[in-house]
Amino acid sequence: MKILAGVKPSVLLALGVILAVAAWLISGQFKPEEKQAANGAPTIQRDTLTKVRVRALSPQQIRQEIIINGRTEPARSATLRAEIDGHVTFLGAIEGSEIKEGDIIARLDMRDLQAQLEEAKAILVQRQLEYKAATDLKRKDLQSEIQLEGAKAALAAARAAVKRIEVAISNTIVRAPFNGVLDDRPIEIGTYVRAGDIVARVLEQDPILAVGSVTQLERSRLVLGDRGLARLITGQIAEGKVRYIASEADEATRTFRVELEMANPDRALVAGVTTEISIPVRTVTAYRISPALLSLSSRDELGIKGVDGDDVVQFFPVQIVRATADDVWIVGPPKGARIITVGQGFVRTGEQVKPVAEEVASGTAVSNTTGGGQ
Repeated sequence: MKILAGVKPSVLLALGVILAVAAWLISGQFKPEEKQAANGAPTIQRDTLTKVRVRALSPQQIRQEIIINGRTEPARSATLRAEIDGHVTFLGAIEGSEIKEGDIIARLDMRDLQAQLEEAKAILVQRQLEYKAATDLKRKDLQSEIQLEGAKAALAAARAAVKRIEVAISNTIVRAPFNGVLDDRPIEIGTYVRAGDIVARVLEQDPILAVGSVTQLERSRLVLGDRGLARLITGQIAEGKVRYIASEADEATRTFRVELEMANPDRALVAGVTTEISIPVRTVTAYRISPALLSLSSRDELGIKGVDGDDVVQFFPVQIVRATADDVWIVGPPKGARIITVGQGFVRTGEQVKPVAEEVASGTAVSNTTGGGQ
């Protein structure tokens, strides 16, 4: 007491305050107030829980779709080549024009083929007369069987010669194999072509195809005749049906080719355009949410966070059955699940939270941080 006697009263007051605060800290007054649960375990006051905004999921019946990224292709295409050597003497169609089956695309000069044909026909007439005479003589036993067979062989050779020259003459004309468009014609009048040179390329545009590849699982869900929709990068949309599903996977990608056939009577759709193909395959019960609500679990599972009946955060694994730029439709969450729409990034699975329904929270700010702000 003698030591404190010389201390100023203000200092003594400060020491007293410090001792009081220290006693308060030791007594645990800064700990969250706890209540005793029925089982004796302490529970945290709800005012200290993190607030999150939640929404009850509403189921919808939707058609699950297989989305295929592909392109348009002609239903048929043919590269026409010269069958014989010769100069181009006539062109019947220009590039880009529509042509009918049998239309003349180009004609090559016949050179002396017409003269060869006349000579071959004359020889044929002679061989026919010789064979008739040999037959008459054989009937009178004035001709041997060997001589008759020789005349018969000569007649067959003469007929073959005529046929061969007629085919060569027909090969001087290049015709369209089917209705379509003359897409390419790399020759002009006077061009000399050899047998095997490309003369033209013809595309069939009606119908036209949208083609792409699907996975092994997606292939099992497709059936020939399924209806589908093709959305071209040009903004055009066309409906069609599945006409072909590959029976063998591509060795490099392990995917299967799929073709959607679409009517194109006005030739408005062209080949080679980037296309998205959607094919509905089945009806499912799904939930529509924003893609921003999706997250990954510690095991890299895709899912969403929600709360159970005890307001404890749960992770619900999901599968996406349809997606657009703004929404995704998912399956997986249990019936009646409440998903966290605001604050999901600040809570962990197993943590108890204070959920606020979206309709209730519409006029009240819900904190995106821990600590239960208003």
